[in-house]
Amino acid sequence: MEVKNQTSVTEFILLGLTNELKLQIPLFVLFLLFYLVTVAGNISIVALIAVEPRLHTPMYFLLSNLSLSDFCYSSVIAPKMLVHLFSSRKVISFNACAAQTYFFGVFASIEGYMLAAMAYDRYAAICHPLLYQVIISRKVCIQLVATVYLGALLTAAVYTGSTFHNSFCGPNTINHFFCDMIPLLKLSCSDTFVGKTLIFVVGFIFGFTSLLIMIISYVYIMVAILRIRTNEGRPKAFSTCGSHLTVVFLFYGTALFMYLRLPSSDSVMQDKAVSVFYTLVNPMLNPLIYSLRNQEVKGALWKRVTCKYRVEFC
Repeated sequence: MEVKNQTSVTEFILLGLTNELKLQIPLFVLFLLFYLVTVAGNISIVALIAVEPRLHTPMYFLLSNLSLSDFCYSSVIAPKMLVHLFSSRKVISFNACAAQTYFFGVFASIEGYMLAAMAYDRYAAICHPLLYQVIISRKVCIQLVATVYLGALLTAAVYTGSTFHNSFCGPNTINHFFCDMIPLLKLSCSDTFVGKTLIFVVGFIFGFTSLLIMIISYVYIMVAILRIRTNEGRPKAFSTCGSHLTVVFLFYGTALFMYLRLPSSDSVMQDKAVSVFYTLVNPMLNPLIYSLRNQEVKGALWKRVTCKYRVEFC
C-alpha cells in the first residue's frame, strides 16, 4: 500500500469580507447594529409569545421557534465575523470550523423546515377553519416541531460529515468570512465526488420536500381565498399569509441564488454579499416583518409596553 506524506490541517485562515482598513470600522458598526437588532427583535418575539396568553396558539408557537432559530444561526456567524474584522490574522481551529459548519447547518435547516410547517399550519387554518383545532392539535404541533428539529440535526450531520470526512492537507485559506461547506470542499486534497453527491441528494430531498409542502399549501390557500365572497374576508386571509410568504421569499431566494447559480469570475464576492444577507440581514428582518404586519403581535407588544405606565392595560 502506498503511503502519502501529507500534513493534516489543524486550523483555517479566513480572509473575511475585506482587507481595506478604511472599510473595517464602518462595516463593524453596521454589522454590529444588524446583530443587535437581530438579537433584540427575535428574543422579544420569543419572550412576548411566552408571556402573552392570547398568543399561545400553534401559529405563534411555530413563530417563536422560527425566531429562536434566527437568533441562533445568526449568533453562530456574527460574533466571530465581528472579531475578525479587526484581527490581523483571522484564524479558526479545525474543530471550531467543523462546529461552526454543523451548528449553522442545524439552525439554517430549522429555518427552512419551520417555514414549511408554518405553511401547513396556515393551510389548516384557512382551508379547514372548523377542524383547525383537530388538525393542528397541541400534540400534532409538538410533533411538527420535533420533526423539524430532528430533520435539521440529520441534515447538518450529513453536510458536516460529508465535508470534514475529506482530507485537508493544504492550503488552509478560506476565501470567506465563515466556514461554509462550498469553500471548504474546494480546499480538500481528496476526491470530494461522493461527499458532494451526498450533500446534493440530502439537500434536494429535504429542500424539495419543504418547498413542495409550501407550494401545495399555498395553492389550496389561494383557491380557498378566491372562494371567499365577503370583501372583509379576503384581506384578512391575505394578511395572515403575507408575512410568512415574505420571509419564505427572502430565505429561499437567497439560498437558491447562493447554491444553484453558475460560478463566475465574480462569484467569490457575490457569495460573500449573499452570505451577509442570509446570515445577518434575513434574521434581522424576520421579526420586523412579523411584528409590523401582524395586528395581534403589535397589540400584544403595545399592551406589554404600556403595562409599565398604565396598570389598567395589564
